Amino acid sequence: MKESQRYQGRVLVTGATGKTGQWVVKRLLHYGIAIRVFSRDREKALALFGKQVEIVDGKIQSSSDIARAVKECCAVISTLGSSAVTGESSPGEVDRDGVIRLVDEAAKAGVKHFAIISSLAVTKWYHPLNLFSGVLSKKWEAEEHLRSLFSKEGRSYTIVRPGGLKDGEPLLHKLRVDTGDRLWNGFINRADVAELLVISLWLENAKNRTFEVINESEEPQKSLEQCYDALPPDFPKIV
Repeated sequence: MKESQRYQGRVLVTGATGKTGQWVVKRLLHYGIAIRVFSRDREKALALFGKQVEIVDGKIQSSSDIARAVKECCAVISTLGSSAVTGESSPGEVDRDGVIRLVDEAAKAGVKHFAIISSLAVTKWYHPLNLFSGVLSKKWEAEEHLRSLFSKEGRSYTIVRPGGLKDGEPLLHKLRVDTGDRLWNGFINRADVAELLVISLWLENAKNRTFEVINESEEPQKSLEQCYDALPPDFPKIV
């Protein structure tokens, strides 16, 4: 029996209607895992996923909406990302405050594992991407909050920091992983980021890890589990 088949909990996916989020849903369905989608646009989610998933509509700005969505879920996979400089879709509202709110409500609800997509160079305040309303700094603040709450006994987290996101099928590339925010550029398929987030649900080596990842070479893979094999845990030192 595959390890994935032993994962029986319901997983809440946020940002599911985005390009990477759609791949997360596809990979969860591939492994036969129960899915709940949290979306502000119920009709869009329904058009994308039909009756394959449970849909809870609401806004990431509302703690009560989030609490309703995360109730009775065992894990959360967040692919939230800002799409505007100001307003409700800004980095402050989504990448920082929205994720922090989601982390808080997940912890209150007893969620055991929280996996999130962040970014390369997230600790580099001087990086050009921070010209976009400080998006990297906002992601870093959310990362820190997640680490502080989900490093507690009985909880775990996985933070994936990908390079530039591309379209394409999963498992077509050998991946390069690193820690310490030393990778400055590179690309990776959204599908592979989704796969890394999903397999973190059951891989012990994925627990309490923060890492960067990009494509290394075109080389078909049977699995991405090996990407976690050499990663050091964040604690006692956060990387």
